[in-house]
Amino acid sequence: MGISGIREFLSLNGQFSAQNLANCVENYQLMMNDLNDLHVSWNEYHATIERLAVMIDRSGWSFEAIVCIARGGMRIGDICSRLFDRPLAIIAATSYGGTGGRDRGTLTIAATLTTTVRLSGNLLLVDDLVDSGTSLRDVKHWLKTHAGQQDELGAIAEIRTAVLWYKAHSTIEPDYYAAHLPDNPWIHQPFERYETLSPQDLHSRSIA
Repeated sequence: MGISGIREFLSLNGQFSAQNLANCVENYQLMMNDLNDLHVSWNEYHATIERLAVMIDRSGWSFEAIVCIARGGMRIGDICSRLFDRPLAIIAATSYGGTGGRDRGTLTIAATLTTTVRLSGNLLLVDDLVDSGTSLRDVKHWLKTHAGQQDELGAIAEIRTAVLWYKAHSTIEPDYYAAHLPDNPWIHQPFERYETLSPQDLHSRSIA
């Protein structure tokens, strides 16, 4: 119908007002945004991780450890750590907040890594997606600049990046990606449902 169609419909039905139009336009835009969004099931999510792992393996590049960006990259890092039999390190970074986590703000990176081994040599840096490119670029830079300055980081030879989804408007291109998204959709991942639940919401579903 479009926004002009909404205006005409309200006028014909005697319901036209600035507030009615604003409400309808907002609902219409939300509906269109949802239609353009990418909704990922658990099966699709795990299949995408496996596809990414195959791409990394076929490249023939060898690495000593995996660094995942929390929270989005934790599941990818965990699975790749098991598949490649490499130690996993975690670094927390966040830049999103607001309603639905769609508001991008200033990137905050943790002061230290969490790991049980000293990282050195070639590192694989993983995240779930690259949107603007800021998080992946800045965390990679953080690793390079802190190399040799912390107990957890030794000399780094090379860092390559890997993500499930690479959005076209990103300012950087990851070394490995399972899917390129030319339309830059908002991605709904299967675990996001827990962001709208509390432990109390699960009581009725629990099995004694």
